[in-house]
Amino acid sequence: MKISIITTAYNSGRTIEETIKSVLSQSYKDYEHIIVDGNSKDNTMEIVKKYEKEYNGKLKYISEKDEGIYDAMNKGIKMATGDIIGLLNSDDKYADKDVLNIIEETIRNNDCDGIHGNLLYMDSETMTKPQRKWITKSTNIKTGNIMAHPTMYLKREVYDKKGLYDLKYKIVSDYDFMVKVLIDKNIKLIHINKYLIHMRLGGASSAGIKGYLRNLKESYIILKDNKIKFPIIICVIRIVKTILQMITAKLVKV
Repeated sequence: MKISIITTAYNSGRTIEETIKSVLSQSYKDYEHIIVDGNSKDNTMEIVKKYEKEYNGKLKYISEKDEGIYDAMNKGIKMATGDIIGLLNSDDKYADKDVLNIIEETIRNNDCDGIHGNLLYMDSETMTKPQRKWITKSTNIKTGNIMAHPTMYLKREVYDKKGLYDLKYKIVSDYDFMVKVLIDKNIKLIHINKYLIHMRLGGASSAGIKGYLRNLKESYIILKDNKIKFPIIICVIRIVKTILQMITAKLVKV
């Protein structure tokens, strides 16, 4: 099965090379890498073009002004031609060289609609020190157990059915999308109990107190819009889980 990897970028010159190398190192080769750049003002696109030949035709890219990260994600999904679609941020990387192989094999052998796995947040400077771990073996919106979005790889039919990311949410439209997926009992997801993604700590949804408060506000609205009961309690539970993830991350060896 062909996998479409979508990377959104904006002024990502400091980190995107590591992301690109992570993709090129994968043992599974039936993929396409789609890079959607928001008209960066730094050397992001110079780095992308430097590696173009190494992709042997598997790289697609555009660079143009967009309406934010979710607009860029939507553009990438529309460009995708793979059977499976996943997102890899321009400052993140795969945990090891066999991640795509594990994803494809799991989806193919389990007759499921997609997978999600474990996520490890790393320090922003060296990407070697675990800061927060995210493991969700079983999902349940009401108990705050939801999959880590960067580890979610879905068959393209799921996007055909559920639509794209809602641009009215600025930093947690991914949460809205995942809630909609989990509500649909006809969509079967498999959890892979393995770290699939190393994510650099930071970004719009975790950038300081303001970002975190905005995250909570939008999450509350999403739960209400999707008619989930007790949205405030669920938001509080998610805060507690985040704190526990940060505490236990120090015990992870990489």
